[in-house]
Amino acid sequence: HTHTIIFLHGRGSTAVEFASDLFESQDSSDRFLTDIFPSVKWVFPCAAECWARTSGEMMHQWFDMASVQRPQEQGALQREGLEESVRAVTGVVEEEVKSVPAGCIFLAGISQGCATGILALLCLGVGLGGFVGLSSWLPFQEEILRLGGDSGEFSPGMVRTLLGLEDEQRDVEAAKGVWETPVFLSHSEDDEVVPVVNGQGLADALVQLGMKVQFEQYADGGHWVNEPRGVDDMVAFIEK
Repeated sequence: HTHTIIFLHGRGSTAVEFASDLFESQDSSDRFLTDIFPSVKWVFPCAAECWARTSGEMMHQWFDMASVQRPQEQGALQREGLEESVRAVTGVVEEEVKSVPAGCIFLAGISQGCATGILALLCLGVGLGGFVGLSSWLPFQEEILRLGGDSGEFSPGMVRTLLGLEDEQRDVEAAKGVWETPVFLSHSEDDEVVPVVNGQGLADALVQLGMKVQFEQYADGGHWVNEPRGVDDMVAFIEK
């Protein structure tokens, strides 16, 4: 393979379910993602099954949360799961870097998978080929923006500290590559699971942190990738 796309599923789903659904999505030429990207290795990590306080049942989730519609509530509840999940996802990326250059790796996620993935990206010591996020938000948005301040001296170490991850000594120059990682985000206005205002907030926050962000908003598509235009836009971003 020439490239790798690591794609994180949403809360309540699994790697197998999500991969199956994603690979049924088509672009405007009725092509599937596996046809469009024949030399890409797809990696679908799976979140652990744990107790979800919102629904009072066991489910696969990257972290527990008080409200999906209001994802900024009760951040303390999210921190423990996020710490474990971000550590696991950065480990997947670091493993993949052994077989393809970091610039040929894309990290992606939908909903809670995107929320986890973007924090993992911000904790990495290296830039990637790109980040793709669908229907999501930025956990600890206020804290992260406060850490960044107006100094422009925001660093991956700050996010690692925020999550309680040990801040390993990392190459400062290599870490700057994180900020040069292009980001594609999309959200549908009729998303009833995670309201579109959250996706707009994520895009705005990343721009404030100095990242290059392409944000696409669609009238419909629900809590999923818009078809076919959203698939077209995502494909164009990855090919670029």
